[in-house]
Amino acid sequence: MGDLIPGLPEEVARECLVRVGFDQLPVVRRISRQWKEEVESPDYHRLRRAEGLARPVLALVQAQPAPEETGPVHKHSSTAAGAGAGAGSGGPANSYRMVLLDPAEERWAPLPALPGPTESLPLFCQVAAVDGGQGRKRLVVVGGWDPDTWAPTDSVLVYDFLTGAWRRGAPMPGPRRSFFACAAVGGAVYVAGGHDEEKNALRSALAYDPDADAWASLPDMAAERDEPRGLCVGGRFLVVGGYPTQAQGRFAGSAEAFDPATSTWGPVQEGLLDDGVCPRTCCAAPGTGRMYMLRDGHLVARDGGAATAAWRTVAQVPEDARTAANVVAFPDGRVVVIGSGCHGGEQTVYVLREEVGKAASWARAPAPTEFSGHVQASCFLEI
Repeated sequence: MGDLIPGLPEEVARECLVRVGFDQLPVVRRISRQWKEEVESPDYHRLRRAEGLARPVLALVQAQPAPEETGPVHKHSSTAAGAGAGAGSGGPANSYRMVLLDPAEERWAPLPALPGPTESLPLFCQVAAVDGGQGRKRLVVVGGWDPDTWAPTDSVLVYDFLTGAWRRGAPMPGPRRSFFACAAVGGAVYVAGGHDEEKNALRSALAYDPDADAWASLPDMAAERDEPRGLCVGGRFLVVGGYPTQAQGRFAGSAEAFDPATSTWGPVQEGLLDDGVCPRTCCAAPGTGRMYMLRDGHLVARDGGAATAAWRTVAQVPEDARTAANVVAFPDGRVVVIGSGCHGGEQTVYVLREEVGKAASWARAPAPTEFSGHVQASCFLEI
């Protein structure tokens, strides 16, 4: 087998390859068998982390910009009609794509379009980032509604950062559920709750293994939970809030946690949130046990998993980001809030850093017009 890069010592060639941007990895894999083996090796990803080259980013399911008019008939007219003014102005739309945001570098990058006749991700889908074998980083998009018919779908879409391509995964089994909890824990994606096509709240739960492209049924939760929030906290799948069939829209403040190590649900934790509070903005900082959410115009935090832990106020959220907000936490204490000042308004992005001994403060991150659309789902990942 020849040199990685002809004429360069092995360690220098490896240093060159480790600096390749994530968006160029698919090209690098196609250059040679040696390069493919190199970028797929666990050592390659460990070296990137050790040298500070792994980038913490956000994956956003974001409304696509409205197509430009080309005379009396709009290009993609069905999408434009369904989206209305919302796609261009930041409000909800019928056409969504996956976008990566690096707040530190203020860099936005759309991922490739989906294969097939429709280029839109499902409406109200969920997204989770999963580490797989050979250091593979994947985004898994689960469920949602068909953007043309608005019918619930069991679809699974997987984006592989090494191949730079989407593939369809095994469909989600069971009733076609909507507005369910979803989070990645370890190398699997977990879903629980939501409601079926008859609006019956669900207790059932599932796990998806992207490496095996297979689903497994899990034990049921103790309670029906429609519109819950799914988080990864302390290596467990935490399902927060939701409501039963007979209490439409009346959210419970309790939570349940599934432990993959024992394949069991822990006891119901009462009072994690106040009853009546929607958990949609809840998020967890990876590896810290700290949770955040928006409440009464403020960002609040809860430290640790103890049942007695209390929510504390971190900072007031800027007024132009409080509506239809999406909240994501980084391991290093940064929190990103993406929202608008009114329904249908242009999305704004704010980054807060919480440091011991310092007052928390917001910094607005620029969002180019083509990336100002409504964000319906998000997750943190490191690539």
